[in-house]
Formats: sequence, C-alpha cells, structure tokens
Amino acid sequence: MKYALDPTPFHSTHSLLEFPRLAAELGFEHLQLTPHPDFAPFFRHPTADDDLVADLKRACADAGVSIASILPVQRWSSPDPDARQAAVRHWRRILQMAVDLGVEQLNTEFSGRPELAEESERAFHRSMDELLPTIESEGLHVAIDPHPDDFVEQGLAAWRVIRGVNSKHLGFVYVAPHTFHYQDPMPEILDAVGDRLRVVHVADTYDHHRSNGLRYITNPPESPARVHQHNKLGVGDVDWDRFFAELARNDFDQRAESVMVTSVFGENEDAHDVSRFQLEQMTTRMSAARR
Repeated sequence: MKYALDPTPFHSTHSLLEFPRLAAELGFEHLQLTPHPDFAPFFRHPTADDDLVADLKRACADAGVSIASILPVQRWSSPDPDARQAAVRHWRRILQMAVDLGVEQLNTEFSGRPELAEESERAFHRSMDELLPTIESEGLHVAIDPHPDDFVEQGLAAWRVIRGVNSKHLGFVYVAPHTFHYQDPMPEILDAVGDRLRVVHVADTYDHHRSNGLRYITNPPESPARVHQHNKLGVGDVDWDRFFAELARNDFDQRAESVMVTSVFGENEDAHDVSRFQLEQMTTRMSAARR
C-alpha cells in the first residue's frame, strides 16, 4: 500500500514542480495530484503540455517520490451535452498525461447533479462508452467517489453504478470525511466492493445528523447544501479504530495498488505539521489494526 500526500493545502505556496520535493521533506514517498492551475484544473481542459509533464516526471525522480494517483474532477456526468462532451475531451488528455507520467491509478467523482439523477447517470454511461476503451487498453484504473451533492451519494448505490459498467478497470474510493453522507455502514460498503477498493482518503469530519440535525446550522433552514469538513484525524466523529480495522479486514493494506491519501483541507496555516501528523497516524493505526 502507498501512503500519499494530497498537496492541495500547498497550492497557494508551492509550484507544481515543487510538490515532489515537498512530499519527500514531509516524509512521504508518494504524491496524489489534485486539480491545479498548472496541471488539470477543476472542470477545465488540462493546462500542462508535454514539456511540463516531462519536467514533473523528472522532479519526481529527483525527489525519490512517485505519483500514486491523479485526481481529476470533470463534468463527465453532466446532463448538459456540451459540458459532458468537453469533459470527455479533457479526460482524454488527462489519461494521456497519466500514461506519460507512468501513473496507473486515477480517482475522481461522478460530477453529476442530484436533482437530475437519471439524466446524470445516463450521461455517465455515455462518457464511459467513449473513455473506457482507452482506460482499458492503456492498463489504467479509475476509482470513483460518490461525493456529497452528486447524482449518487450513498455508498452501496454508487457501487452498483460502478459495478454496472462491467469493467475491472473501475473501482471505488472511500473518503472518510464523506462517511456520514454515504449512509450505508462502512463494513457493508467494503464487503460489497471487495478488492475494487483502490483509494482511501483520510481526514476527519463531524456527523451532521447528530444534535437533532443541528451539528451545523445553515440558512435558510432546510437548505439542500451538503456540509462536511476535511479535518485532521481526531477532530471529528469518524470512528478511526473501526475505520482501520475494516481496512485491515478488507486487506486493503496488503495490496500493492492500494493508495491511502491524507486529505486535510481546512488547516492550511499548519499544513506542514498536519501532514506529518497525518502520516504518523495513518502508518501507526494501520499497523496496529493489522496486528
């Protein structure tokens, strides 16, 4: 299993080519690339040319850090035909960049709309029809997270959509700070997903169902907004003993292709210390659960 740094907290202070060295300084051997203005921004065409991709690959080699996964976010499930077709075009370039970087694992979101769930699911399958031949022929793997405010948010319902594509090149991302939006218990999700669990994001969050639904207060009341955090481990309501025990039961940590990513976004001012803390917690808790 690979322990990876998500450099999102450092996007405003470091350049793309500084991320590999930064990861090494923080104790990580692996990196997850997330949407960045100089690589693959949210919902837009990738901005890296072949020269920059080659420079990034050299920077990783120089730092002794590998890119364990790439996380693009594109509207490939959009009910809007133009947005969906653009997303497919963007994805084609992203897949080529992954191949050039020697990265086999990508993880992403469905990126549809909950108020247009059926239309979004149809759009997702149209995009799969276009992209899956390339994903499979290049030996890539794409894991998908049912993100809050997507056309499918529940864990098991999302797995059924992924499974229905009928390709071993698609899998599941379990994002710990989305735990309380998944609704289904983690053991049931992992039992269904099995070894198609490829990426796990580690950050804490509060259970928005607690305190009579007033754990957070949004205005106006009954707002459809989905609220969660990506806090450092221990600042929230995730049951971490159970979390790591379930990963051990799934043998997630025993598979070479597995990626565990620290995914803390709300504490940029302490990002260096938080990143080191997260790595220490992930490694020691996973080892303890395995024992």
